[in-house]
Amino acid sequence: MDVRNCRGCGKLFNYISGPFICPTCREKMEEKFQEVKKYIQENPGTNVASVSEACDVDPNQIRQWIREERLEFASGASEISCEKCGKAISSGRFCDACKASMVNSLNNVYKPEAPVQPQRKDNSDGGPKMRFLS
Repeated sequence: MDVRNCRGCGKLFNYISGPFICPTCREKMEEKFQEVKKYIQENPGTNVASVSEACDVDPNQIRQWIREERLEFASGASEISCEKCGKAISSGRFCDACKASMVNSLNNVYKPEAPVQPQRKDNSDGGPKMRFLS
């Protein structure tokens, strides 16, 4: 059993997985997420600062939801960048080009090796050979 203190309220809880917050704080966080999502749908094109102020949510939490791809910026309103190349992106951690590059490199690492073909010995050295009589 893994017992931890909640980062939200400080209470002890049985930690299973995910962020170090208790189930009560997790429910509150999900309610805040739904509030932010609704605000963004009603006010398209807003930025993180205005959403943070209107919904009383930490801007870092909003950015985390964007990195988790739970939220996405409208086209052209990006405030986050690819962690690999620095290109502006609307959600997630990496741009499409960097994702494709990582997938290709992983596919190359796990490519199965071609089986080794046994080599035939050539008996052209003049040694004894089997002969058939008709």
